[in-house]
Amino acid sequence: MTGAALLGAIELGLIYSLVALGLVVSYRVLGLADLTTEGSFTLGAAVCALQTTQGHPVLGLVLGTLAGACSGLVTGLLQTRMKMQPILAGIVTMVGLYSVNLMAMGGRSNLTLLRLDTAFSWAEEAVPGLGSLLAGGVAALAAALALGLFFRTHGGLCLRAVGDNPTMVGAFALNWENGILIGLFLANGLIACSGALLVQYQQFCEITMGTGMVVLGLASLILGEVLTRASSLPGQLMAAVVGSVLYRILMAGALAMDVPAAQLKLFSAILVALAISMPTLRQRMTFSRQRKANQPKEKGLAESRLKYQGQGETPC
Repeated sequence: MTGAALLGAIELGLIYSLVALGLVVSYRVLGLADLTTEGSFTLGAAVCALQTTQGHPVLGLVLGTLAGACSGLVTGLLQTRMKMQPILAGIVTMVGLYSVNLMAMGGRSNLTLLRLDTAFSWAEEAVPGLGSLLAGGVAALAAALALGLFFRTHGGLCLRAVGDNPTMVGAFALNWENGILIGLFLANGLIACSGALLVQYQQFCEITMGTGMVVLGLASLILGEVLTRASSLPGQLMAAVVGSVLYRILMAGALAMDVPAAQLKLFSAILVALAISMPTLRQRMTFSRQRKANQPKEKGLAESRLKYQGQGETPC
């Protein structure tokens, strides 16, 4: 793998880490399988691309993030007010967002941002060669730090309580439905911000760019947690960033090994399956080692039992 490929993988990993951070909020904190992710990611990219083509890249990042956050709010309202199941509510919003995303892109399935000013082009002008890396790093670390500080506040602690025990939250006269709305608003805002950053980084927006984003985000999150063995919430936030970067490095490594383009999706699927299965595989390996370590003791006890039985005695 060349240095340029490695640098590009790290930059992409930092941008996609906002998806993993969003899933920390929805999946880890709230315990919800939110499928709005695929639609909100593309929505953030589409809104940002449209504003960037009009010469407002910073406004595009802000509006893209807010648009994705509002889509999470819609999913939350379907869950809390309409009493839909979380997965079904996410599917309904995701399907509806396909048309919304097309409208946001002016009815076109793709938009190009070539030769237009973006946040990354400005960063490259300021720091040639490392501007994109610094911009992605600042975005990822700022999002992780902001989430960590938020979850230390009273509102953040209440939000964590909603995911841990909604019944107890209701007993303390706290509205758990508002907690769901706030959590999905934050999660999808982060995910949409990732889409907005990505479209300015690659200077191209496509209507299907959010496909599979839930699985890839979860794979990055779980991969980071397995490697860092993070158990606390701050550790999970940093694990999301680390796992996302590592996932992109592994994908870049596959390209460096000349994996055919037709087999790249298969490699990605295998990598995702391994990442998600890592906790279970590690538990089984630990159990197998403990069982092998206890076999000599079990064998000695069995021989001792046979010896006592042969003498007509019963071991204590």
